[in-house]
Amino acid sequence: MDIELIVTQKIKDVDALDGFTESLHEAMPGIERDISRLKQTPGDNETIRNLFSTIHNLKGVAGRGQIELADAITHLIEILLTRLHSSEIIFNNFVAEAILLAVDRLALAMESMSGNRSLENLRLVSLLQGLESLSTASPGDIKTVAGNLIEAVTDFRPAAESANLQNGQTEIESRPLENERTESPIERAPSLISDDLRFFRLLADLLEGRSPLFKGRTLRLLRLATETNQVRDNVVDPVQLEAAIYMHDIGMMFLPDTLWLKVGRMTPEELAMLRKHTLYSSGLLSRMGGWETAAEIVAQHHEMPDGKGYPEGIAAASICDGAKILSIVDAFESIMLKHASHGINRSVLRAIAEVNACDNQFAPEWIGPFNQVIHRTLNQ
Repeated sequence: MDIELIVTQKIKDVDALDGFTESLHEAMPGIERDISRLKQTPGDNETIRNLFSTIHNLKGVAGRGQIELADAITHLIEILLTRLHSSEIIFNNFVAEAILLAVDRLALAMESMSGNRSLENLRLVSLLQGLESLSTASPGDIKTVAGNLIEAVTDFRPAAESANLQNGQTEIESRPLENERTESPIERAPSLISDDLRFFRLLADLLEGRSPLFKGRTLRLLRLATETNQVRDNVVDPVQLEAAIYMHDIGMMFLPDTLWLKVGRMTPEELAMLRKHTLYSSGLLSRMGGWETAAEIVAQHHEMPDGKGYPEGIAAASICDGAKILSIVDAFESIMLKHASHGINRSVLRAIAEVNACDNQFAPEWIGPFNQVIHRTLNQ
């Protein structure tokens, strides 16, 4: 297999690419459900056969469309599943994460191809090399090889191999980033408490109450944003950043619940309406004295360094640091939430891998500090 050639292949048939991408997105929830079942019952051959059938069908679509990258990735996953079905190797959580990571990275690659964007940051060569090694690894080496694949693609070593393991734990951690505090960092310093912050926090709590999926979301975002900011010695005013975290999605409350809680694909009209939430949220803050910085953070947190964000389409140099931080932590939380809606808890490893792969969406100077925060979280 000429991996370098496969990764650099140009897609000639755009319709075939779109067709495969649609098939992949339709299959992904089922793949995750089957992987989840196998985590509970590793020897369930019926589930393995069902998973193999899904991957085989995707391989067929890729082959007919001459999408070599998709054909290669699905082929290597097929080999792995065949070995599992024959009991040559035993399913474990490292293998589960490697398969899910491969499917995730394939989806990102298809989206990048559709948008004529670079694939370099996706580390597809490392992914294919890791899958090749996994397809031929001895039973005793499977866990190590899967861990090596994950680290090569994400830069994160599975937590089960860290020095802080207790009680012989052998699974990759996929726990949510829950914050055990019941108050924010600012609330711990009474002299800094303001009625405005209390009001903002109340609004955030009301928004969380609109959906059970949002429970604890505000404090998770606050912890991630605060600790990321601390890595760079609080470049952003912590009080303004906290206000922005509380208020960044409050504009959603001015939109129909059926719109902003929608799970499926939105129409262009619905998407345009949804994007107004940043203006509603920042507008509220800008009308209250002393919160101009927070208003700017909220207004810009969906802007992108390449100028393809919204609402203004401004580029990296014009986006404030607070918005860059909020953009990263908000996207990370959204990835976790997206998969929770399918009934599957997406692991921190897979979420951080996707954030790191989206090189055009986030400010590179803040990805490093955010990764440090996640590293600490995985090793706690």
